[in-house]
Amino acid sequence: MIDLKETFVYDSIVHAYNTDPSNYRNERYGREISDMIYGAAAASMPEGNKITADSWHRDWTTEEVTKMLFLESDTDMATFQPLPLYAFHDGLTSEAKAAKAINEWPQRYNTYADIDPVGENAIEELDKQVEQLDPVGVKMYPSSWTEEEHTGWMMDDPEVAYPVFERALDHGISNVDIHKAIPFGPTPGESYDPTDVGEAAASFPEIDFSIVHGGAAFCEETAWLLTRYENIYLNMEVLPLILCSSEQKFAEMLAEFIGTGGPALYDKMFWSSAAMAAHPQAQLEAFRDFQYPENVLNDGGLFAPVEQITDEQKRKILGKNYAEHIGLDIDEARSQLDDGLEAQRAEVGLAEPFSKTQSANSVI
Repeated sequence: MIDLKETFVYDSIVHAYNTDPSNYRNERYGREISDMIYGAAAASMPEGNKITADSWHRDWTTEEVTKMLFLESDTDMATFQPLPLYAFHDGLTSEAKAAKAINEWPQRYNTYADIDPVGENAIEELDKQVEQLDPVGVKMYPSSWTEEEHTGWMMDDPEVAYPVFERALDHGISNVDIHKAIPFGPTPGESYDPTDVGEAAASFPEIDFSIVHGGAAFCEETAWLLTRYENIYLNMEVLPLILCSSEQKFAEMLAEFIGTGGPALYDKMFWSSAAMAAHPQAQLEAFRDFQYPENVLNDGGLFAPVEQITDEQKRKILGKNYAEHIGLDIDEARSQLDDGLEAQRAEVGLAEPFSKTQSANSVI
């Protein structure tokens, strides 16, 4: 079993949501998105690792997320992603929060630009965020909202998506994360199908595309994309929540990937806890303890039985893969974690879930 305190843990997607109703720009979708995210986290997480709905639906601060990650969990670094979900006035997580993260805790965080390619001035917005945030990637969603309506778009659209990819490359950015698999409310589902990522990957071989939430739906399609395209990766955000809820279901999903593309696909998986939507530590401990059940080992592979996951494969998923993805030297990064958080965590151990946040008295 791996030791989480000795393992380099990089959480590849974290946010500081503002789900307060006053932040809804599109009332219908804002409420539905907020309720869906909270509902998934509350249903999946074990007792003592979740909070009441009233204490979750609010404006979370960057400081709270930082303490949750680095005082309440074994996470070492994270990518703080602002969001372009304009069913909310600030996109759900503002660029200002991301800027605060990288400016106040530069040794802990990287960040992404958040772009809605359907929105006005998408290219100018990317230029601005590159200057302000120095992002290591671009985060996109297959949905665009105004105050009144929703518009879906596709990753293989040369008029909508490709100009953003081209400008990202102009800035030296070669990582693009695209939310897939989990539709936000009653939206048309076709733009959440990941198969359009294949054509984008073929058209832009110099870009690495990460399918976020891949496997939560379209598991077989995602497995084949990972297998067929060298530059398509899997971001595991939400999948550890499924592990906390059902080890059997998680094992079947993971085996679908490995049973299709072989154990080499472990090298294409990036850990994410979705903090602060859900608390990271229970997810880390569940993955530390995870083993394939015998029935999945015997029957989970498409062409051959699946072999048991190894400690080294877990270490790669938890941090090594993503560090390589963004060009991070782990030894150098660890040597710079001298911000006081590391010493506090080492001296007193991990704080209880949510105890360092404004929701400390609302744990259930």
